[in-house]
Amino acid sequence: MIKDAAGLARRLEAGDVRLGVSLARAKDTRRVRALAAASEAGGWRWLLALSAGTLAWGALSGNRRLAATGRHMLASGILAAATKTTVKRIVHRTRPNVLMDEGLYEKGWFGPNVGPWQSFPSGHSAMSVAVACAASRAYPEIRGVAAAAAFGVVAAQVLRGAHFPSDVTAGALVGFTAEAVAHLGAGWNGRAAGTAADSPG
Repeated sequence: MIKDAAGLARRLEAGDVRLGVSLARAKDTRRVRALAAASEAGGWRWLLALSAGTLAWGALSGNRRLAATGRHMLASGILAAATKTTVKRIVHRTRPNVLMDEGLYEKGWFGPNVGPWQSFPSGHSAMSVAVACAASRAYPEIRGVAAAAAFGVVAAQVLRGAHFPSDVTAGALVGFTAEAVAHLGAGWNGRAAGTAADSPG
């Protein structure tokens, strides 16, 4: 039974690696490089700045719903960032571009704490999904746009050779979970402020 499980895990990992390399074959083309640059909007600096800006805008304008959304985005993003950083320091896995460019693929526990060895999980995926879910909870009307933006960031990480498919899947799960935990922990409700809070004053 244990041997069967270990064998299945190895086959799944091998398939994940093959798929990741296959999807990243165009990583050095102009189009994918442009997509990769655009996907940096899903990095922690930009998303935390967006969250803090939303909170500040809501507070300064007297829009309690917007301010609450900003707080929830910020809490979700910080929790997602802390979780993915912790996992990256425990698990090491070389990125697809390292395998493709240098022929090196390694994984294990407590490896080098440097970028090329921190493929799992995807931080961009975790942060973008967490913040998108937080914004969508308060404003369901933007759910489609937020989901499309988060999906674009997630997909770009595979196409650019920064992450394997399982890395972005794990990152997205971290993001979903972080937002749900932040929501439950704060007892936050995006509609609690009511219609009157949607406009300044």
